[in-house]
Amino acid sequence: MTLEQLRIFVAVAEREHVTQAAQALNLTQSATSAAVSALEARYQTKLFDRVGRRIVLTDAGRIFLSEARAVLARAGSAEVVLADLAGLKRGSLKLAGSQTVANYWLPLVAHRFQQRFPGIALGITIGNTETVAAQIHDGSADLGFVEGEVDDPALAIEAVAEDELVLVAVTGHPWTVTPPSSPEELKSQRWIVREQGSGTRAHFEAIRALRGVETGSLDIALELPSNEAVRAAVEAGAGVAIMSRLVAHASLKAGTLVAIDFALPKRSFFVLRHKERYATRAAREFLAQVKGDTQGIGA
Repeated sequence: MTLEQLRIFVAVAEREHVTQAAQALNLTQSATSAAVSALEARYQTKLFDRVGRRIVLTDAGRIFLSEARAVLARAGSAEVVLADLAGLKRGSLKLAGSQTVANYWLPLVAHRFQQRFPGIALGITIGNTETVAAQIHDGSADLGFVEGEVDDPALAIEAVAEDELVLVAVTGHPWTVTPPSSPEELKSQRWIVREQGSGTRAHFEAIRALRGVETGSLDIALELPSNEAVRAAVEAGAGVAIMSRLVAHASLKAGTLVAIDFALPKRSFFVLRHKERYATRAAREFLAQVKGDTQGIGA
């Protein structure tokens, strides 16, 4: 059994289609079929059934798939360690960020890193805070950057930057003249909020409680899955919202939104890493840059 056979098997199993797997791997269809057939013949175990024009995994194939993925992941880890020894001349770094961080803060940091280390391929995935924490936990990303607190004993969490929150409304809203000062006034308006599981939503709930507004007493007009959707809804006059000044900046500058004179606590951006997983040299250098370590690890 070879790693190449395992790689081909996993590709076919994930797509349940030989031709598509062959195209994804840049192999011929015959070579792809032969690799799967060799595995089945060598161990006298059928891994796929043909159902009509499709192929589907057998029970044995499903069991073998998890083992094959684990072997390939372990081989990938070994490859990462060897690339790490090359002194950051080549390799990759997988980053995950929650929406505010990944869309408005992380790209500049990543750009500066790539200017220093052009041989390191950076990949950034975007989700909410819960999604990013899950990616760091299962090892599908090396470093995570979020704006919400994370409660996972397997992860190390450290504050790396500050973010300013603002209460925004459409131009001409009454609060632009007379800002709210009581829970009753806060309850008098419709609100646009992010979805549960996002760091921005968690901070919104904390601010609500801090201002003495009971759970469920606010009029939530819309619950939306992105900062951009929230901003657009507020610009359309659908309600008011609390968001990062980074998100609101362009709209505030253009005059389509107004920041209400309403004191809000700042929040931190956090970096997440797995306590027990190997931290590549690229990850350590990226983290040093984020923290402002100008000398860096390789100095």
